[in-house]
Amino acid sequence: MTRAELTIAVERNADEVTLRLTGEIDMLTAGKLSSIVNEVLTGAPSRIVLDLADVTFCDSQGLGTLVVLSRKASHAQSLLVLTNVGDFLLRVLDITGLRSALMIRNEQRAS
Repeated sequence: MTRAELTIAVERNADEVTLRLTGEIDMLTAGKLSSIVNEVLTGAPSRIVLDLADVTFCDSQGLGTLVVLSRKASHAQSLLVLTNVGDFLLRVLDITGLRSALMIRNEQRAS
């Protein structure tokens, strides 16, 4: 079994920070995502965008982490937005009832 990997590229623009995630969000990588979002929140951006176009898997730990990070951003008077969410993850969010707990803005990213 191979170890789950998650890489996160950070792009800063004015009051918005975009995190481009590649790989898996699961119990082995959720802590890395949390650490980076918490670090970004110290800069008080008005919005943090998580680009999930290249996320290949998200388990229950990953889903919970997304909800917790959304709440943390809200408490910090910031907005956490998920973009380029794949169909599979959208279905999982619908089934679990978590879609309403997250702000999702789907758009097609230019290749």
